[in-house]
Amino acid sequence: MAPSSTSILWFRRDLRLNDHPALLAAVARATHVLPVFVLDPRLLDTDKPRSQRLLASLAALSKDMRGALVVRTGDPVDVIPRLAKEVDAAQVHVSRETTPFGRRRDEAVERALAADGRELIATGSPYAVGPGRIVNGTGTPYKVFTPFSKAWRQHGRPAPATRPKRITWLRDDVGSDPLPDAPRMEAGEAAALKRWEAFLHDGLTAYDTERDRPDLDTTSRLSAPLKYGEIHPRTILADIAAHSAGRSTAADAFVTELIWREFYADVLWHHPDSAWHDLRPELSTLPYDSGDETDRLVDAWREGRTGYPMVDAGMRQLLEAGWMHNRVRMITASFLTKDLHVWWPVGARHFLDHLVDGDIASNNHGWQWVAGTGTDASPYFRVFNPVTQGRRFDPHGDYVRRWVPELRHLASGAAHEPWKHDNGYDQGYPRRVVDHDDERKETLARYERARR
Repeated sequence: MAPSSTSILWFRRDLRLNDHPALLAAVARATHVLPVFVLDPRLLDTDKPRSQRLLASLAALSKDMRGALVVRTGDPVDVIPRLAKEVDAAQVHVSRETTPFGRRRDEAVERALAADGRELIATGSPYAVGPGRIVNGTGTPYKVFTPFSKAWRQHGRPAPATRPKRITWLRDDVGSDPLPDAPRMEAGEAAALKRWEAFLHDGLTAYDTERDRPDLDTTSRLSAPLKYGEIHPRTILADIAAHSAGRSTAADAFVTELIWREFYADVLWHHPDSAWHDLRPELSTLPYDSGDETDRLVDAWREGRTGYPMVDAGMRQLLEAGWMHNRVRMITASFLTKDLHVWWPVGARHFLDHLVDGDIASNNHGWQWVAGTGTDASPYFRVFNPVTQGRRFDPHGDYVRRWVPELRHLASGAAHEPWKHDNGYDQGYPRRVVDHDDERKETLARYERARR
């Protein structure tokens, strides 16, 4: 097909110019490309860390395009067809959306465009292997990670897409709304590539042995860049394969973590209701606590006042930094669901409200994995002990003391058990809100009753 004069590239979770198949498709189909981002008021809350991080990434993308990015505010179902008509664009190009909300939105936009004789063309996705493509021998999707991981590794994936040698952005007088002010933070494609390059050469070698240590800065910190598409997992995987570290156990451990991201997206693709409901219906009778006392306990959890240092350190880090180490995410999630007996969506919503990397597939299915209502094959046996987890993964107490100043007077591992020291509560640290051993027994009893 001969190129038309203008196509639209509608950015969403792909805020980059490298390894961008939809950009290649837009360039191939038109002589000019209009880049646009729609600020949807339903999704944008400038007080939340995710929205602030998004705005910082958009500001970086606009700078990379030398101001060519057009910003419009409103419902994309109205904005995109109206803009396509305004610039007479025959096609609107996107990366394929995979979340339930995104799929419904894109179907509505596609219908609106088609009614005016225009196309919505989806090319690529935010994943190395698009959700829905990995199935077992009978053609059904996987619900357990290990067999999915094996099939994913055998499936193969495309190489990173090349960047167009020449992009002619449409620079006519197309109106653009101003971007809300973004906080100063590390964001954008250049920052993501720089962070990845540094981790590939300096941090990856110890990943398999140190990735669970929140007291050490040994993770890639690429969850936010991946969330906003500032870097594509294809790029990361290709670099690992080309690098000597690609043959190491550390690199294999890192790839496994990327596969977890792909797995949860795949589960959500096949089971869209699992975004906010239990994936495993056989545990639908599992009882949860509610009422004024439970609300008080949940508030203590949210504010980092449970009396369990590892839990409180993680929750305070979340509130202050908008991020939490993955090991600590599991510890804090286990405490809410199995020590306080609260249904996991309560915690999942709190995380999404405060995480800069909040991704509904990874976040919500990670919560279900911990809670025992999701993809874990034998969930009810796992109840994280916050003290033993702290002593194992924060052996010197450095992480706890960093985020819980009331415990900085306790040396080394003593910070994990202030109740064992005469001066443990001298600086005002709260007492434990529940007894972990008692609540663990209660959780196992509830699971046994529900499984029957």
